Amino acid sequence: MRPSLKWALTATDVAFMLYWSVALLECVGLIQIPSDWLYAHAHDPRVVAWNWSFFPLDIAFSITGLWAVRAASQGNPIWRPLALISLILTIVAGGMACGYWLLLGEVDAVWFGMNAVLVVWPLVFLPSLVREMAVNSASAN
Repeated sequence: MRPSLKWALTATDVAFMLYWSVALLECVGLIQIPSDWLYAHAHDPRVVAWNWSFFPLDIAFSITGLWAVRAASQGNPIWRPLALISLILTIVAGGMACGYWLLLGEVDAVWFGMNAVLVVWPLVFLPSLVREMAVNSASAN
């Protein structure tokens, strides 16, 4: 695994684990987050439900990404399909959030920008990863 991919996966996946930890603490009332740090309508029950609908997807890409990094550091070739899954799920999560904000016409530069980054950065690594997987598959046959 290239160091840049390892860094990008680790940074994104750890950041999302932290995000959901903070969201949970805020949800159960253990911490208070200033409203100006939150996305639009953050306390509207429908928006809360929308946000929490991302939880399984975000945790799935975080777990597969961190698992890929670990597998790569152990020399286990399973890292490639795990990284592929993580990258695709990351794009999906970012794309869904961008789509939501665009449909509402409520594009906050910070929140939209962070989600747009989730769509873009995996695209940097996907072509070479797919190429490596194809080469490895062809040489195994």
